[in-house]
Amino acid sequence: MNLKRHFAVLGAVVALVAMTGCATKNAPFDYTDYKASRPRSILVLPPVNNSPEVQATYSMLSYATLPLAEAGYYVLPVTLVAEAFKENGMTQPTDMHATSADKLRQIFGADAALYITISKYGTTYQVITSATVVSAEAKLVDLKTGKLLWTGAATASSEEGQSQGQGSLAGLLISAIVKQVMASALDQGHRIAGVTTARLLSPGRPNGMLYGPRSPNYGKD
Repeated sequence: MNLKRHFAVLGAVVALVAMTGCATKNAPFDYTDYKASRPRSILVLPPVNNSPEVQATYSMLSYATLPLAEAGYYVLPVTLVAEAFKENGMTQPTDMHATSADKLRQIFGADAALYITISKYGTTYQVITSATVVSAEAKLVDLKTGKLLWTGAATASSEEGQSQGQGSLAGLLISAIVKQVMASALDQGHRIAGVTTARLLSPGRPNGMLYGPRSPNYGKD
């Protein structure tokens, strides 16, 4: 194969991979099982935290009820759920997530369970900037059948909508350090976790959750 033909084939492969990636990224979620199940009540399990910040689990959990309730679902009180697990000897979210769907339904009586996993939480310092980022994934499982009803992911950053200034390098470094100190002092991660949770669990977004039975939009999505 000559060099010109080699690059032509390589270019075609790269283009095909790019097109496949776009198609996969934008593929619509299959809501068949979700619409057949149509859960009315949701059990939110304390999120599994894969970040180094110990407060991440209950920071995100504290925000989970509002978007789900506004979407039209009954949400079991998250603090009572967490306490019920602790009273039964489960203190780690990983153990809670490993509990069978049938067992969760027997204990809590909910139609579906929401499993959240946090991949990023906290502020990172990178030479001339610092940003607080919270990223998470979630899945909704039917507790009667064990079927996966929905999966989603979301992220939010303190740097969204901000343009980097054109000041001196020293000024940018000082700005980054100040931002990091302020983020730590004010627990900016907790605020960003609220944005991430809203994006993750609010309906009406591309490939997002569906509206629940208490919403006027129920059945329209």
